[in-house]
Amino acid sequence: MELNWIAIVAAGVAAFLLGGLWYAPPLFGRAWQADCGLSDEQLKQGNMARIFGGALILSVLAAAMFSMFLGPRPELGFAAGAGFSAGLFWVAASLGIFYLFERRPLRLWLINGGYATVMFTLIGAVLSLLG
Repeated sequence: MELNWIAIVAAGVAAFLLGGLWYAPPLFGRAWQADCGLSDEQLKQGNMARIFGGALILSVLAAAMFSMFLGPRPELGFAAGAGFSAGLFWVAASLGIFYLFERRPLRLWLINGGYATVMFTLIGAVLSLLG
């Protein structure tokens, strides 16, 4: 299988940076924090190298697997559309099932499912544009 590692790493980094914006306090960070039940003190106590390093690695892995799904040099419309569909109908729908049984708030599902949808749309677009 032909893999474009420059596009994959760029897509993974783009997804990681999107997460930094998405979960920042001015956007959805405060609502996410409240719905997760995390205090400011709890957030500060986390191992930031492990959390952010792990998130970056997982973003690149997601981009690599999505690249394999899309194939080499996908067209932009197809790649972004497939990303949108994967984010909304695979990831967000799966989260929705978990959240229903866990009795988690709808707003938390909208935040996390929305991120997954935009993230995979972005990954698809980057893979196409750099492919």
